[in-house]
Amino acid sequence: MYSVIRILFPALIAIGTFPSPASAYEFYNDGSTNIDANLSVGYGFFSVQRSYIDRPGATRWQEGYLKYGLSGGTAIPGAGSIYGAVSLLGSATWGDGDPGGFTTGRERRNALEDAYLGWKSGDSIPVLGKDGIDISAGSQYVNVGSGFLIKGDKVSAGRAVDDGRYDRGGAYYLASRVAFSRTAVLRLGGDTGWHGSAIWLKSNNHLQADTELAVGTLDYTAQPGTLGFTFVHGISIDKRYVSTPSRLDRPGMNTYSIRGDGDAGIPNTHFAFEYAYQTKRSGNDNGWYAEAGYTFRNVRWQPSLSYRYTRYSKDFDSLFQGGFGDRYQGEIASNYSFSYNFNTRIHDVGLTVHPSEKFTVTLMYFNFRTLSNRSTLDLDASELTLYLDWALTKHLQFSPNFGVYKPRKYAANGGNQTGSAAANFYANLMIVANF
Repeated sequence: MYSVIRILFPALIAIGTFPSPASAYEFYNDGSTNIDANLSVGYGFFSVQRSYIDRPGATRWQEGYLKYGLSGGTAIPGAGSIYGAVSLLGSATWGDGDPGGFTTGRERRNALEDAYLGWKSGDSIPVLGKDGIDISAGSQYVNVGSGFLIKGDKVSAGRAVDDGRYDRGGAYYLASRVAFSRTAVLRLGGDTGWHGSAIWLKSNNHLQADTELAVGTLDYTAQPGTLGFTFVHGISIDKRYVSTPSRLDRPGMNTYSIRGDGDAGIPNTHFAFEYAYQTKRSGNDNGWYAEAGYTFRNVRWQPSLSYRYTRYSKDFDSLFQGGFGDRYQGEIASNYSFSYNFNTRIHDVGLTVHPSEKFTVTLMYFNFRTLSNRSTLDLDASELTLYLDWALTKHLQFSPNFGVYKPRKYAANGGNQTGSAAANFYANLMIVANF
Protein backbone atom coordinates (compact mmCIF):
# COMPACT_ATOMS: atom_id res chain seq x y z
CA MET A 1 0.00 0.00 0.00
CA TYR A 2 2.87 2.42 0.72
CA SER A 3 4.01 2.29 -2.91
CA VAL A 4 0.47 3.11 -4.02
CA ILE A 5 0.40 6.17 -1.77
CA ARG A 6 3.80 7.34 -3.02
CA ILE A 7 2.79 7.01 -6.65
CA LEU A 8 -0.73 8.42 -6.38
CA PHE A 9 -0.22 11.24 -3.90
CA PRO A 10 1.17 13.89 -6.31
CA ALA A 11 -1.55 13.09 -8.83
CA LEU A 12 -4.28 13.27 -6.23
CA ILE A 13 -3.03 16.62 -4.99
CA ALA A 14 -2.97 17.92 -8.54
CA ILE A 15 -6.56 16.79 -9.05
CA GLY A 16 -7.50 18.48 -5.79
CA THR A 17 -6.30 21.85 -7.05
CA PHE A 18 -9.00 21.94 -9.72
CA PRO A 19 -12.54 22.96 -8.81
CA SER A 20 -15.26 20.37 -8.73
CA PRO A 21 -18.97 20.70 -8.01
CA ALA A 22 -18.95 18.69 -4.80
CA SER A 23 -16.66 17.26 -2.13
CA ALA A 24 -17.73 13.76 -3.18
CA TYR A 25 -18.29 12.40 -6.67
CA GLU A 26 -21.96 11.64 -7.22
CA PHE A 27 -21.85 8.14 -8.62
CA TYR A 28 -25.61 7.59 -8.80
CA ASN A 29 -28.76 9.62 -8.08
CA ASP A 30 -32.31 8.85 -9.17
CA GLY A 31 -34.03 11.38 -6.91
CA SER A 32 -34.62 9.04 -3.99
CA THR A 33 -31.40 7.04 -3.88
CA ASN A 34 -27.87 8.41 -4.08
CA ILE A 35 -24.42 6.82 -4.05
CA ASP A 36 -21.27 8.95 -3.70
CA ALA A 37 -17.62 8.08 -4.17
CA ASN A 38 -15.37 9.60 -1.47
CA LEU A 39 -11.61 10.10 -1.44
CA SER A 40 -9.35 11.64 1.20
CA VAL A 41 -5.57 11.79 1.10
CA GLY A 42 -3.10 13.26 3.58
CA TYR A 43 0.65 13.62 3.85
CA GLY A 44 2.86 15.09 6.57
CA PHE A 45 6.56 15.82 7.07
CA PHE A 46 7.74 16.06 10.68
CA SER A 47 11.00 17.14 12.30
CA VAL A 48 11.72 17.15 16.05
CA GLN A 49 15.06 18.10 17.58
CA ARG A 50 14.93 15.74 20.59
CA SER A 51 13.18 12.46 21.39
CA TYR A 52 11.51 10.78 24.38
CA ILE A 53 12.74 7.21 23.79
CA ASP A 54 16.47 7.46 24.53
CA ARG A 55 17.26 8.20 20.87
CA PRO A 56 20.00 10.83 20.45
CA GLY A 57 19.78 13.57 17.85
CA ALA A 58 16.96 14.86 15.69
CA THR A 59 14.05 12.76 14.44
CA ARG A 60 12.63 13.20 10.95
CA TRP A 61 9.81 11.15 9.47
CA GLN A 62 6.83 11.27 7.11
CA GLU A 63 3.28 9.97 7.35
CA GLY A 64 0.59 9.45 4.76
CA TYR A 65 -2.88 8.01 4.36
CA LEU A 66 -5.36 7.33 1.58
CA LYS A 67 -9.03 6.74 2.37
CA TYR A 68 -11.44 5.70 -0.36
CA GLY A 69 -14.96 4.34 -0.43
CA LEU A 70 -18.66 4.77 -1.10
CA SER A 71 -21.48 6.37 0.89
CA GLY A 72 -25.13 6.86 0.17
CA GLY A 73 -28.73 6.65 1.20
CA THR A 74 -32.24 5.96 0.03
CA ALA A 75 -35.53 7.56 1.04
CA ILE A 76 -38.42 5.38 2.21
CA PRO A 77 -41.75 7.12 1.46
CA GLY A 78 -43.33 8.10 4.77
CA ALA A 79 -40.74 6.21 6.79
CA GLY A 80 -37.51 8.18 6.80
CA SER A 81 -34.35 7.01 5.07
CA ILE A 82 -31.62 4.38 5.13
CA TYR A 83 -27.97 5.43 4.91
CA GLY A 84 -24.58 3.78 5.03
CA ALA A 85 -20.94 3.79 3.99
CA VAL A 86 -18.03 1.49 3.30
CA SER A 87 -14.40 2.55 2.97
CA LEU A 88 -10.83 1.29 3.07
CA LEU A 89 -7.90 3.19 4.53
CA GLY A 90 -4.22 2.79 3.69
CA SER A 91 -1.63 4.32 6.02
CA ALA A 92 2.16 4.43 6.15
CA THR A 93 5.11 5.91 8.03
CA TRP A 94 8.56 6.54 6.53
CA GLY A 95 11.88 7.76 7.91
CA ASP A 96 12.96 7.55 11.56
CA GLY A 97 9.53 7.00 13.08
CA ASP A 98 8.09 9.36 15.69
CA PRO A 99 10.06 10.56 18.77
CA GLY A 100 7.52 9.09 21.19
CA GLY A 101 8.32 5.50 20.27
CA PHE A 102 5.13 4.44 18.49
CA THR A 103 6.42 3.95 14.95
CA THR A 104 9.62 2.75 13.28
CA GLY A 105 9.17 4.23 9.79
CA ARG A 106 8.34 0.81 8.31
CA GLU A 107 4.56 0.77 8.88
CA ARG A 108 2.31 -0.07 5.92
CA ARG A 109 -1.32 -1.13 6.19
CA ASN A 110 -4.49 -1.18 4.10
CA ALA A 111 -7.63 -2.19 6.00
CA LEU A 112 -11.37 -1.70 6.33
CA GLU A 113 -12.30 1.59 8.02
CA ASP A 114 -16.04 2.33 7.66
CA ALA A 115 -18.72 -0.32 7.21
CA TYR A 116 -22.02 0.80 8.73
CA LEU A 117 -25.73 0.97 8.01
CA GLY A 118 -28.31 3.25 9.61
CA TRP A 119 -31.89 4.51 9.56
CA LYS A 120 -33.21 8.02 10.23
CA SER A 121 -36.87 8.68 10.94
CA GLY A 122 -37.15 11.86 8.86
CA ASP A 123 -40.56 13.47 9.49
CA SER A 124 -42.31 10.17 10.23
CA ILE A 125 -42.43 10.78 14.02
CA PRO A 126 -43.34 14.49 14.40
CA VAL A 127 -43.21 14.51 18.21
CA LEU A 128 -39.47 13.78 18.05
CA GLY A 129 -38.76 16.30 15.29
CA LYS A 130 -36.94 15.72 12.02
CA ASP A 131 -34.72 12.65 12.24
CA GLY A 132 -35.77 12.30 15.86
CA ILE A 133 -34.67 8.66 15.75
CA ASP A 134 -31.30 7.76 14.26
CA ILE A 135 -30.13 4.14 14.56
CA SER A 136 -26.86 2.86 13.14
CA ALA A 137 -24.53 -0.09 13.55
CA GLY A 138 -21.20 -1.29 12.23
CA SER A 139 -17.67 0.06 12.00
CA GLN A 140 -17.92 3.85 12.30
CA TYR A 141 -16.62 7.02 13.93
CA VAL A 142 -18.46 7.95 17.14
CA ASN A 143 -18.17 11.21 19.08
CA VAL A 144 -19.69 11.70 22.54
CA GLY A 145 -20.40 15.22 23.76
CA SER A 146 -17.37 17.50 23.51
CA GLY A 147 -14.90 14.67 22.93
CA PHE A 148 -13.51 14.95 26.45
CA LEU A 149 -14.09 11.21 26.98
CA ILE A 150 -14.81 9.71 23.56
CA LYS A 151 -14.00 11.13 20.12
CA GLY A 152 -13.24 8.25 17.79
CA ASP A 153 -10.74 5.42 18.16
CA LYS A 154 -7.79 7.53 17.05
CA VAL A 155 -4.53 6.22 18.48
CA SER A 156 -2.65 4.39 15.72
CA ALA A 157 0.58 2.80 16.93
CA GLY A 158 3.05 1.07 14.66
CA ARG A 159 5.75 -1.56 14.92
CA ALA A 160 7.80 0.19 17.62
CA VAL A 161 5.50 -0.79 20.50
CA ASP A 162 6.34 -4.26 21.85
CA ASP A 163 7.82 -5.46 18.55
CA GLY A 164 4.69 -4.66 16.57
CA ARG A 165 2.18 -6.30 18.89
CA TYR A 166 0.06 -3.14 18.86
CA ASP A 167 0.61 -2.24 15.20
CA ARG A 168 -2.44 -0.50 13.72
CA GLY A 169 -0.76 0.87 10.62
CA GLY A 170 1.18 3.86 11.94
CA ALA A 171 0.61 7.41 10.65
CA TYR A 172 0.47 8.11 14.38
CA TYR A 173 0.29 11.93 14.22
CA LEU A 174 -2.20 12.16 11.35
CA ALA A 175 -4.49 9.74 13.25
CA SER A 176 -6.51 8.88 10.17
CA ARG A 177 -7.98 5.67 11.64
CA VAL A 178 -10.91 6.81 13.79
CA ALA A 179 -13.64 4.17 13.44
CA PHE A 180 -14.62 1.85 16.27
CA SER A 181 -14.68 -1.68 14.85
CA ARG A 182 -18.12 -2.56 16.25
CA THR A 183 -20.85 -0.15 17.32
CA ALA A 184 -24.58 0.16 17.90
CA VAL A 185 -25.85 3.73 18.22
CA LEU A 186 -29.33 5.05 19.04
CA ARG A 187 -29.84 8.81 18.99
CA LEU A 188 -33.17 10.35 20.03
CA GLY A 189 -34.60 13.85 19.75
CA GLY A 190 -32.62 15.55 17.00
CA ASP A 191 -30.30 18.47 17.76
CA THR A 192 -32.42 20.91 19.78
CA GLY A 193 -34.39 20.76 23.01
CA TRP A 194 -34.01 17.51 24.92
CA HIS A 195 -32.04 14.83 23.10
CA GLY A 196 -29.91 11.87 24.03
CA SER A 197 -28.21 8.70 22.96
CA ALA A 198 -27.50 5.11 23.95
CA ILE A 199 -24.28 3.67 22.51
CA TRP A 200 -22.35 0.40 22.56
CA LEU A 201 -18.73 0.49 21.41
CA LYS A 202 -16.14 -2.23 20.89
CA SER A 203 -12.60 -1.23 19.92
CA ASN A 204 -10.18 -3.52 18.11
CA ASN A 205 -7.29 -1.17 18.94
CA HIS A 206 -4.82 -3.29 20.93
CA LEU A 207 -3.24 -0.18 22.47
CA GLN A 208 -6.67 0.42 24.03
CA ALA A 209 -6.79 -3.25 25.12
CA ASP A 210 -9.77 -3.81 22.77
CA THR A 211 -11.98 -1.96 25.26
CA GLU A 212 -15.76 -2.44 25.23
CA LEU A 213 -18.01 0.34 26.58
CA ALA A 214 -21.66 1.25 27.11
CA VAL A 215 -22.47 4.96 26.90
CA GLY A 216 -25.51 7.10 27.62
CA THR A 217 -26.00 10.84 27.10
CA LEU A 218 -28.74 13.35 27.88
CA ASP A 219 -28.54 16.92 26.55
CA TYR A 220 -30.61 20.05 26.41
CA THR A 221 -29.80 22.51 23.61
CA ALA A 222 -31.19 26.02 23.26
CA GLN A 223 -29.92 29.29 21.78
CA PRO A 224 -27.44 30.03 24.61
CA GLY A 225 -25.82 26.60 24.28
CA THR A 226 -25.94 22.98 25.43
CA LEU A 227 -25.95 21.44 28.89
CA GLY A 228 -25.33 17.72 28.91
CA PHE A 229 -24.69 14.63 30.98
CA THR A 230 -22.67 11.54 30.02
CA PHE A 231 -22.41 8.10 31.59
CA VAL A 232 -19.76 5.60 30.48
CA HIS A 233 -19.61 2.03 31.78
CA GLY A 234 -16.63 -0.22 31.12
CA ILE A 235 -17.70 -3.71 30.03
CA SER A 236 -14.56 -5.59 29.10
CA ILE A 237 -10.96 -5.53 27.87
CA ASP A 238 -8.63 -8.10 26.34
CA LYS A 239 -6.02 -8.69 29.05
CA ARG A 240 -3.51 -9.91 26.47
CA TYR A 241 -3.11 -6.31 25.33
CA VAL A 242 -2.88 -4.41 28.61
CA SER A 243 -0.17 -1.82 27.93
CA THR A 244 -0.68 0.27 31.09
CA PRO A 245 -2.10 -0.65 34.54
CA SER A 246 -5.02 1.76 34.09
CA ARG A 247 -6.51 -0.55 31.44
CA LEU A 248 -7.11 -3.23 34.09
CA ASP A 249 -9.54 -0.90 35.88
CA ARG A 250 -11.79 -0.45 32.85
CA PRO A 251 -14.11 -3.46 33.33
CA GLY A 252 -16.72 -2.21 35.81
CA MET A 253 -15.40 1.37 35.80
CA ASN A 254 -18.10 4.05 35.73
CA THR A 255 -17.52 7.60 34.51
CA TYR A 256 -20.09 10.34 35.14
CA SER A 257 -19.75 13.77 33.56
CA ILE A 258 -21.58 17.07 33.30
CA ARG A 259 -20.69 19.45 30.48
CA GLY A 260 -21.70 22.72 28.92
CA ASP A 261 -20.92 24.60 25.73
CA GLY A 262 -22.18 27.84 24.17
CA ASP A 263 -22.18 31.62 24.41
CA ALA A 264 -24.56 31.91 27.40
CA GLY A 265 -26.43 34.58 25.44
CA ILE A 266 -23.41 36.93 25.31
CA PRO A 267 -22.50 37.87 21.72
CA ASN A 268 -19.00 37.03 20.43
CA THR A 269 -18.15 34.83 23.39
CA HIS A 270 -17.66 31.11 23.86
CA PHE A 271 -17.72 29.16 27.11
CA ALA A 272 -17.25 25.45 27.75
CA PHE A 273 -16.65 23.10 30.66
CA GLU A 274 -16.77 19.44 31.57
CA TYR A 275 -16.29 17.64 34.86
CA ALA A 276 -15.85 13.84 34.82
CA TYR A 277 -15.79 11.62 37.91
CA GLN A 278 -14.61 8.00 37.75
CA THR A 279 -15.29 5.15 40.15
CA LYS A 280 -13.13 2.04 39.76
CA ARG A 281 -11.50 -0.76 41.73
CA SER A 282 -8.24 1.08 42.41
CA GLY A 283 -9.94 4.27 43.62
CA ASN A 284 -11.80 7.33 42.37
CA ASP A 285 -10.45 9.96 40.00
CA ASN A 286 -11.59 13.06 38.19
CA GLY A 287 -10.74 15.20 35.21
CA TRP A 288 -12.15 18.56 34.24
CA TYR A 289 -11.65 21.71 32.21
CA ALA A 290 -13.15 25.17 31.89
CA GLU A 291 -12.58 27.58 29.03
CA ALA A 292 -13.66 30.98 27.83
CA GLY A 293 -13.08 32.86 24.61
CA TYR A 294 -13.93 36.16 22.96
CA THR A 295 -13.90 37.17 19.28
CA PHE A 296 -13.38 40.84 18.33
CA ARG A 297 -15.70 40.81 15.32
CA ASN A 298 -15.32 44.52 14.50
CA VAL A 299 -11.52 44.47 14.55
CA ARG A 300 -9.44 43.75 11.46
CA TRP A 301 -8.73 39.99 11.03
CA GLN A 302 -11.33 39.28 13.76
CA PRO A 303 -8.89 38.13 16.47
CA SER A 304 -10.11 35.54 18.97
CA LEU A 305 -8.58 35.16 22.41
CA SER A 306 -9.16 32.05 24.52
CA TYR A 307 -8.09 30.55 27.83
CA ARG A 308 -8.54 27.00 29.11
CA TYR A 309 -7.67 25.48 32.47
CA THR A 310 -7.51 21.68 32.67
CA ARG A 311 -6.82 19.35 35.57
CA TYR A 312 -6.52 15.55 35.67
CA SER A 313 -6.06 13.62 38.90
CA LYS A 314 -3.16 11.19 39.21
CA ASP A 315 -4.80 8.06 37.77
CA PHE A 316 -7.55 9.56 35.60
CA ASP A 317 -8.35 7.39 32.57
CA SER A 318 -8.92 9.61 29.54
CA LEU A 319 -10.52 6.71 27.61
CA PHE A 320 -10.85 7.67 23.91
CA GLN A 321 -10.22 11.39 24.32
CA GLY A 322 -10.41 13.67 21.31
CA GLY A 323 -7.68 15.12 19.12
CA PHE A 324 -6.04 18.53 18.95
CA GLY A 325 -8.44 21.44 19.14
CA ASP A 326 -10.69 19.32 21.29
CA ARG A 327 -8.80 17.92 24.26
CA TYR A 328 -5.23 17.26 23.11
CA GLN A 329 -3.14 20.18 24.31
CA GLY A 330 0.30 20.84 22.87
CA GLU A 331 2.18 19.15 20.04
CA ILE A 332 5.15 17.56 21.84
CA ALA A 333 3.23 17.29 25.12
CA SER A 334 0.18 15.51 23.74
CA ASN A 335 1.88 13.30 21.16
CA TYR A 336 5.31 12.36 22.46
CA SER A 337 6.15 13.39 26.05
CA PHE A 338 2.67 12.59 27.46
CA SER A 339 2.29 15.40 29.96
CA TYR A 340 -1.29 16.20 29.05
CA ASN A 341 -4.10 13.86 30.20
CA PHE A 342 -3.41 12.42 33.65
CA ASN A 343 -1.67 13.61 36.83
CA THR A 344 -1.34 17.13 35.51
CA ARG A 345 -2.79 20.61 35.35
CA ILE A 346 -2.59 22.76 32.23
CA HIS A 347 -2.91 26.45 31.43
CA ASP A 348 -3.70 27.01 27.74
CA VAL A 349 -3.84 30.46 26.09
CA GLY A 350 -4.66 30.91 22.41
CA LEU A 351 -4.82 33.79 19.93
CA THR A 352 -6.34 33.28 16.47
CA VAL A 353 -6.54 35.77 13.58
CA HIS A 354 -7.99 35.49 10.07
CA PRO A 355 -5.92 37.57 7.61
CA SER A 356 -8.18 36.29 4.84
CA GLU A 357 -11.16 34.04 4.37
CA LYS A 358 -8.84 31.16 3.47
CA PHE A 359 -5.94 31.80 5.83
CA THR A 360 -5.94 31.38 9.63
CA VAL A 361 -3.07 31.95 12.06
CA THR A 362 -3.14 30.61 15.64
CA LEU A 363 -0.57 31.08 18.38
CA MET A 364 -0.92 28.85 21.45
CA TYR A 365 0.92 28.73 24.76
CA PHE A 366 0.72 25.78 27.17
CA ASN A 367 2.04 25.41 30.69
CA PHE A 368 2.09 21.89 32.19
CA ARG A 369 2.62 20.98 35.84
CA THR A 370 2.78 17.44 37.22
CA LEU A 371 0.50 17.11 40.26
CA SER A 372 2.41 14.30 41.98
CA ASN A 373 5.88 13.16 40.91
CA ARG A 374 6.20 10.41 43.50
CA SER A 375 6.79 7.15 41.59
CA THR A 376 6.08 9.01 38.32
CA LEU A 377 7.91 11.17 35.82
CA ASP A 378 8.16 14.90 36.44
CA LEU A 379 6.73 16.35 33.22
CA ASP A 380 6.62 20.05 34.12
CA ALA A 381 7.04 21.96 30.86
CA SER A 382 5.98 24.86 28.66
CA GLU A 383 5.17 24.83 24.96
CA LEU A 384 4.61 27.54 22.35
CA THR A 385 3.19 26.67 18.92
CA LEU A 386 2.36 28.65 15.78
CA TYR A 387 -0.28 27.12 13.48
CA LEU A 388 -0.88 28.26 9.90
CA ASP A 389 -3.91 26.95 7.99
CA TRP A 390 -4.38 27.66 4.29
CA ALA A 391 -7.43 26.53 2.36
CA LEU A 392 -5.65 26.49 -1.01
CA THR A 393 -8.83 25.33 -2.72
CA LYS A 394 -12.12 24.05 -1.37
CA HIS A 395 -10.59 20.57 -1.49
CA LEU A 396 -6.97 21.20 -0.49
CA GLN A 397 -5.66 22.27 2.94
CA PHE A 398 -2.04 23.15 3.77
CA SER A 399 -1.27 23.27 7.51
CA PRO A 400 2.29 23.84 8.74
CA ASN A 401 3.03 24.40 12.42
CA PHE A 402 6.19 25.33 14.27
CA GLY A 403 7.01 25.44 17.94
CA VAL A 404 9.22 24.86 20.92
CA TYR A 405 8.76 22.61 23.96
CA LYS A 406 10.81 23.27 27.11
CA PRO A 407 10.74 20.67 29.91
CA ARG A 408 11.95 21.42 33.42
CA LYS A 409 13.69 18.04 33.72
CA TYR A 410 15.09 15.37 31.40
CA ALA A 411 15.66 11.61 31.46
CA ALA A 412 18.67 11.76 33.80
CA ASN A 413 16.92 13.67 36.60
CA GLY A 414 13.27 12.59 36.60
CA GLY A 415 11.88 13.69 33.24
CA ASN A 416 11.72 11.88 29.91
CA GLN A 417 13.42 14.04 27.27
CA THR A 418 16.62 12.50 25.90
CA GLY A 419 19.97 14.23 26.38
CA SER A 420 19.09 17.38 28.30
CA ALA A 421 16.28 19.67 29.40
CA ALA A 422 17.08 22.11 26.60
CA ALA A 423 14.35 23.54 24.38
CA ASN A 424 13.03 21.11 21.77
CA PHE A 425 12.21 22.79 18.46
CA TYR A 426 9.86 21.13 15.99
CA ALA A 427 8.20 21.68 12.62
CA ASN A 428 5.28 19.87 11.00
CA LEU A 429 4.09 20.35 7.40
CA MET A 430 0.79 18.73 6.40
CA ILE A 431 -1.32 18.62 3.25
CA VAL A 432 -4.82 17.12 3.22
CA ALA A 433 -7.16 16.80 0.24
CA ASN A 434 -10.80 15.73 0.38
CA PHE A 435 -12.90 15.16 -2.72
